[in-house]
Amino acid sequence: MIPAANLVAAPPLTCSAARRSRRTTTLKTDTTQQKNKISFGKNKELSWHCVEGCGACCKLQKGPSYPSPEEIFTNTSDVELYNSLIGQDGWCIHYEKSTRKCSIYSERPYFCRAEPEVFKSLFGVKEKNFNKEACSFCRDTIKAIYGSSSKELYNFDKSIRSCSSS
Repeated sequence: MIPAANLVAAPPLTCSAARRSRRTTTLKTDTTQQKNKISFGKNKELSWHCVEGCGACCKLQKGPSYPSPEEIFTNTSDVELYNSLIGQDGWCIHYEKSTRKCSIYSERPYFCRAEPEVFKSLFGVKEKNFNKEACSFCRDTIKAIYGSSSKELYNFDKSIRSCSSS
């Protein structure tokens, strides 16, 4: 057995080979400020956009884990409009299931639009956080509607990673 005094008196060892230097890249943002990003290759920020043929957001009655229209909207006319769009099966009455498209897409209500202004007014999301929050919201919704292994989730994930934000 080694005496405890010998263990305490031993000089400290430094293993410098285990340290790895970080690779840092500098990216310009829209406001021409500089940001440092630590990465091990190409670093792409998520860029939200709608994926055709998904329709997960058109399932208006999503269940108790999602906020109700009364919890989202402050204007009672928005609550009434939202509720009037819910079909008997919980899907929006304007969602064409056979084509997976909205029949009033260009005239859809403001709350059906995933845009920075809408996310700010309904959920308090700042514009600089829009892409991250919209991607997270859509991923959660797609998982809830179609499942974690769905082609819709696969297509969405592929889509938001293939486009870089400007």
